[in-house]
Order: sequence, then structure tokens, then C-alpha cells
Amino acid sequence: MQQARLFQLQGLIAGIDEAGRGPLAGPVVAAAVILHPGRRYQGLDDSKKLAPSLRTELAAEIRERALSWSVAWSDAAEIDAMNILAATMLAMRRAILGLAVLPHGVQVDGNRLPDLRFHDRQLDGEAVVGGDGLVPAISAASIIAKTTRDNIMERLDTLYPGYEFGRHKGYGTEIHRARLREFGPCEQHRRSFAPVRMAG
Repeated sequence: MQQARLFQLQGLIAGIDEAGRGPLAGPVVAAAVILHPGRRYQGLDDSKKLAPSLRTELAAEIRERALSWSVAWSDAAEIDAMNILAATMLAMRRAILGLAVLPHGVQVDGNRLPDLRFHDRQLDGEAVVGGDGLVPAISAASIIAKTTRDNIMERLDTLYPGYEFGRHKGYGTEIHRARLREFGPCEQHRRSFAPVRMAG
């Protein structure tokens, strides 16, 4: 019922999603997308279900055709300073603030909402569990967040080549854990996460 109510609001609704809560290294990235009400968008889905080539293609289309989109992140130092949940909520707020138009409401993938108070305005909000596969604007945000984070990790791979960030994107794979044991953590690692703490 709440989802239907939010869709009936007068005004614009932004979809919000994040990528990178679980990895041992790199930022957590959030995206906010307001789809153009008069346009159809084909192929939108949870970014994790899409092939990388299709994600890249859809990300370019979303950036070109959406009414507004924004991407933001919290880096490893912020994650360590405030914990991953708070850093994720901060990245979501930053993404909302980066929109060219402040929406009237937001729908966020998951079961929590960021602080939606902006100066003298309170945005309406709804947390939608599984929203990245249910709500087109959240699907679009998941695609933007995922492709942006993958690109960041590929760039970090050139700065920290020993860790193979481009291969595992910072997730705790066997190869990543092996490199952590070999080289110890770098400044992109989340030292508050147990596997990194134990390796450093």
C-alpha cells in the first residue's frame, strides 16, 4: 500500500541504490536516478543480474535519457570512521544532493532510508526490499552505482597493481585475501573489516 501511495504523489520520484557495501576495499557508491516520466526504458533490472556489457550499455542510456541522475560515494577512510551503514547512508544523501532537480520523494533499495531532511524540506521516502528488481528507477540507480564502482576499482588497479582490484573489485575473494596476506592492506582497504584488520 505504501508503494502505491508514493507513486501517487504529485511530483518526481528518485530511485536510490548502492554498490559496494560488502567488499574489503574501495568506496561504497550510491546513485540517484529520476527517470523521465514520458519515456520508456527497456531492459532495466537488478544490476547483479545483468551481464557487464549490458550494464555498461544501459548505464550510458540512463545517463543520456534520464531526467536527472547523480552518483556519489564514501571512501574507505569514511567507512572506517563511521561504519559501513552510516557511510552508505551518507553516500545516498550526497547522491540526492547531486541531482539537478530535488525530487519530491525517493524510493530506496533495501530496508533503510537515509536522512531525507534537506534544509527546510523533508522528502517523502520508501524503503523497498528487492527494489532493484521491482522499481525501474531503483534498477537504473543500481546500474549506475555498479558500473561507476567497477570503473573506480579498475582505476585503483592501476595505482595498486599488486592487489588485482580490477579482477575482484575489492570483494573478499581467495585471490584478494592472498594478496592481502602477501602485501598487507593499502590505503584503499577498509581496516575496520575483520579480514583486513587480521591481515594488517
